[in-house]
Amino acid sequence: MFQDSPIYDRLVAERGDVPTQARREAERVSRELEYAMRPLQSFGAVPSPERQAAPGAGWQRTALLPGSLPH
Repeated sequence: MFQDSPIYDRLVAERGDVPTQARREAERVSRELEYAMRPLQSFGAVPSPERQAAPGAGWQRTALLPGSLPH
């Protein structure tokens, strides 16, 4: 990308190749996120019908009024 660029070469020598480091880190995070977001079925765990949640009952939080405690 920056062939024959003495300024860029000097910056890389002083600070490291930051764009390459950032790209590698982004790829690593992307792989980890992909792994974490895989459904349980990919691990061989099939949820039983009685354990399946009702539609819309996923990772939701409900707000509590100030001073109220959950049941």
